[in-house]
Amino acid sequence: MTIKEAQEVIDKWINSTGVRYFNELTNTAILMEEVGEVARIMARKYGEQSFKKSDKEVNLADEMADVLFVLMCLANQTGIDLTEALEQNLQKKSIRDADRHKNNEKLK
Repeated sequence: MTIKEAQEVIDKWINSTGVRYFNELTNTAILMEEVGEVARIMARKYGEQSFKKSDKEVNLADEMADVLFVLMCLANQTGIDLTEALEQNLQKKSIRDADRHKNNEKLK
């Protein structure tokens, strides 16, 4: 599935199963909540924090998909084509960072 196709699938799902989009501010808050859930898993799985008993059934892939879902909702609501946005962003980074990381002593 392409990013564009995913945006379309999500839009169809929202307008049928989901009834309608939450407003942009609500979805922004939900996005932050979902990112926080990813951060929680990362801190426990890859960082120094330990899992609680209630954390044992976490699914990092599912939480990342939740982030992507809400981000795509916001893109749909604000008229952003994420494929185009990502392509432009990668082009910007390629120009801006052409030598930046190669010359970073911390990465060697």
